[in-house]
Amino acid sequence: MGNNDREGILYAIAAYSIWGILPIYWKLIGDVTAHEVLANRIFWSFWFMILVLIFSRKLPLLMACLKQFQKHPKMFAASAAASVLVSGNWFLFIWAVNSDKVVESSLGYYINPLVSIILGLFFLKETLSKIQIYSFFLALIGVLILTISYGKFPWVSFGLALSFGVYGLVKKMLKVDSSIGLALETLVIMPIAFIYLSIHMFNGSSALFSGSIKTDALLIASGAITAIPLLFFAKGVQKIPLYLMGFIQYIAPTMMLILGVFLYGEPFGATRLMAFVFIWNALALVTLSSVNWKQLRGNHRKKAA
Repeated sequence: MGNNDREGILYAIAAYSIWGILPIYWKLIGDVTAHEVLANRIFWSFWFMILVLIFSRKLPLLMACLKQFQKHPKMFAASAAASVLVSGNWFLFIWAVNSDKVVESSLGYYINPLVSIILGLFFLKETLSKIQIYSFFLALIGVLILTISYGKFPWVSFGLALSFGVYGLVKKMLKVDSSIGLALETLVIMPIAFIYLSIHMFNGSSALFSGSIKTDALLIASGAITAIPLLFFAKGVQKIPLYLMGFIQYIAPTMMLILGVFLYGEPFGATRLMAFVFIWNALALVTLSSVNWKQLRGNHRKKAA
């Protein structure tokens, strides 16, 4: 495993660990509608990214990319598609968490790695080893058990899985610096969020700046809490294969599942535990298969000498 792979894995772990605890954050502003939370996430994410670009001296690069959009409409279309996909994913996740569907949300992010693997195979021509194929089917069995035990078609879960899976594919194919890419994505849809927030403020129905300092702080900080893991994700997805990114993603739904069951008291029985075991065995196998054991043995011998 090269330095590039290791760096990509660390970025991916950081991104998914933050996403794993986000239900706690959205529960803190559960009295604000999902639409308004989404509008705030988009609006404040954009301005957070502008600050990031100013401090990293990349603002001129953003302006250069905007000029490129005029010459290459396909770049703008890809960025707009990424923006719509991630915004839809954000809205569905916020709504699900505040509708006491944290476990169903976790199921969506268990399904998502399978979507990522399939997209990587068909669109990016990625290949899997025998162990990784076996791991895929182990995870698939676990996801099927979860889906069947749920008792009805989990449209929230599949909506989350498909939207973020395709978003990951677009980010993989769009070769743009991670911070520039995220700034462009939020810029595309930020005017709509601004208009929405302005209308609510004008009507006096806005939760932002309505008297609660705690709510104001959480809504404004949602920009940073949204942008930081997406930056990590964008850096990670460009450094490692999409299938590996897909398996690392199991970190987030596992954390969500634990929160849903133990913190928020959502149901979780023996059947779901069995599915959980299948999925984690798959993750363990694919992780072990990605380690360069020869290199590790060589490093060990050098240290011993």
